[in-house]
Amino acid sequence: MSSVRSGAGSDSDGEPGPAHESGPHVRHRLWARVEYDGTDFYGFQVQPDGRTVQGEIERALEQVTGSGTRVVGAGRTDRGVHARGQVVGFEVAWRHGLNDLHRAMNAVLSADVALAEMGRAPEGFHPRFSALSRTYRYTLLRDKWRSPLARHTAWHVAEGLDVAAMVEAGDRLVGSFDFASFGKPPQGENTVRTVHQAVWQERGRYLLFDIEANAFLYRMVRSLVGTLVQVGLGRMSWDGFLQVLQARDRSQGKYLAPAHGLCLMRVDYPEGVLQ
Repeated sequence: MSSVRSGAGSDSDGEPGPAHESGPHVRHRLWARVEYDGTDFYGFQVQPDGRTVQGEIERALEQVTGSGTRVVGAGRTDRGVHARGQVVGFEVAWRHGLNDLHRAMNAVLSADVALAEMGRAPEGFHPRFSALSRTYRYTLLRDKWRSPLARHTAWHVAEGLDVAAMVEAGDRLVGSFDFASFGKPPQGENTVRTVHQAVWQERGRYLLFDIEANAFLYRMVRSLVGTLVQVGLGRMSWDGFLQVLQARDRSQGKYLAPAHGLCLMRVDYPEGVLQ
């Protein structure tokens, strides 16, 4: 399995098409791993009003190459959500080397977004539909006092948390379930997702929740974390958590963790897809 991480369609949907010659330029089908601080973005996907990650990358590509280019992402992160392993695909006409394009892009992109890796994508590659899984991390700051340095990257929870109860509840998420209580599908009506791992880790003052699944519903991770925190606070038993899961009713998953604690860590693809 190929992984695009921090240190893992059709033409109408923006899939980069076949590479071909265009005058003195050569068209390249490319992929890139993108890191961004989501604090000042209105999410990944282009919006009619508001600055977005997709819009910023497309602006930079047009500035560097002189032509407009559609960029497609593996995940449509919400406003305020960060990424270390977002994957994008695009087609571009470029007469120089890819290292030159990579360098030029990072020179003109704003300080809160960068292309960490770039490479050639195989024919038919689509960042979203070719992916096998995605991994998100949610960060909690467990401390009596807030931290100015963590205010954009961690949810401050001053009350004590029963981590063992949260771990037990999180363990129940592994497998294929209908997660309708915790989110809405980005398209269609299928709310069944397969979770490969759901792990809590303690790191000093921080509590990290890593969850990997074949795909996620809209706001699924934030809803899960918000509900798991209720378990940790003793306001919900892990049996109660399971009842919310089994209800398959969005109104039951009413606890939503803040966006700024969430980060898309990586996207995994079949072995050899991305070189």
